[in-house]
Amino acid sequence: MIAHLAVLLLAAQTPQAAPEPAPEVAQVAAVLDRLNDASTAADGPTYFGLFTPDARFIGTDATEHWTLAQFRAFAEPYFARGRGWSYPATERTITIAPIECRCIAWFEEKLTNTSYGETRGSGVLRLTDDGWKIEQYVLSFAIPNEKSDAVVAAVRGTDAPR
Repeated sequence: MIAHLAVLLLAAQTPQAAPEPAPEVAQVAAVLDRLNDASTAADGPTYFGLFTPDARFIGTDATEHWTLAQFRAFAEPYFARGRGWSYPATERTITIAPIECRCIAWFEEKLTNTSYGETRGSGVLRLTDDGWKIEQYVLSFAIPNEKSDAVVAAVRGTDAPR
């Protein structure tokens, strides 16, 4: 009995390898990583090829709720000048739809950017005949709660509450 307990305690203390992520999770993560690589390289064809034709991009400004065509019209002049943007993920959570479908994924990620610091990305991907494609991408600023009143006041053009 004591030997059996010792084996159980030893097993409980032995680090277990983390389970391998589902193949779909790794595929979705690869799409999101390619998105950042393409934007960093100002590679418009690769970047926009990662979206579905009916995708939406929601940016940090209240006016940035774009169809893919509108977003492309905004971004391509930057890419044409070799100017991209980089938002590498520092953390990411990916969820794949239940077993019945496994054709929809949603994600949220912490990103870092030289100008903006920590930001957030979230969205939805759909499995297509050409692989996983981004259906919706939302980029947002991470505003600490203790600074939110001042940010709201700045957006409204008023003095921050005391």
